[in-house]
Amino acid sequence: MSLLKHYFNGLETAIRAEFYVSLRTFGSKLIVLAPALVVVMQYLIIKLQETSAQARDSLLGRNSFDAAVAENAYGYFVDGLSTGLTMLGLLLVAQAAYSFSYERDVGAVRHLLIRRISRPSLIIAKLFHIHVLAILSLLLLMAVSYICSGWFWEFGPIVEDGFELISEAEIREEIGLGLQLAIVPIPPAIAFGLLISVSAHSTTQAITTALGITLAIDIFKSTLGDFSHYLYATFQPSLLDQSYLQDVSRIVRGFSDVLVDERVQQLNWWVPWPALLIFLCLALVIVQRRKL
Repeated sequence: MSLLKHYFNGLETAIRAEFYVSLRTFGSKLIVLAPALVVVMQYLIIKLQETSAQARDSLLGRNSFDAAVAENAYGYFVDGLSTGLTMLGLLLVAQAAYSFSYERDVGAVRHLLIRRISRPSLIIAKLFHIHVLAILSLLLLMAVSYICSGWFWEFGPIVEDGFELISEAEIREEIGLGLQLAIVPIPPAIAFGLLISVSAHSTTQAITTALGITLAIDIFKSTLGDFSHYLYATFQPSLLDQSYLQDVSRIVRGFSDVLVDERVQQLNWWVPWPALLIFLCLALVIVQRRKL
């Protein structure tokens, strides 16, 4: 017990220091606000495009879309969540890679160590702090996406020729599942950024390496076949999205050709957690060996 206490000595002080700095830096505010602001801009652009298209079709006397499906807010709500989570994932990886490496470069880590804060406590404190930022950003993203999509469009079941294809209860259930599956890969993404942060020799190297590897995995995951299902990043909303949230976007629009593989969903639930433990353990081992 005393050994464990020594290992995580000063954890509370380290956490307080993280939040003290967080409240006074732009980067933390950017993580919380940016995904929601980007989604608002996305909705405004889509609405302007739709209004322009409807005006053009009205002048030409034609109807080129199914209004019941096109104006259903649930599809846009999921699109907003997907866009916001994609941006949030990249921001969190960058912030995690920046956090320890920057403080090491400017000498702040040495100052904390002098105050009897252990190296593992620094890593755990940063992991906890970035997770709190992720939760705040996610809550704001969900609220803004729901309010704005409901303002521009109308929530309701998918109805075609008077027949209800998907009820609102089913739509909400699918969105809830898709959102949960999209959130699960976030913790290992943060831990990966921290691992790069303690391994790199400079802040610039840490950020470029973390984002570069993240984007490289996103690009090449489609070429890995079934093996990609054992990578946590496969289940995370991204620029080349293969997450279940992308399927949900089509399901809530009434597409019937979406194939749901329960085995892949189970992997989505379980694969990220071993990745989180591996990245965190490696970061704790490396930070003990690094010269600060």
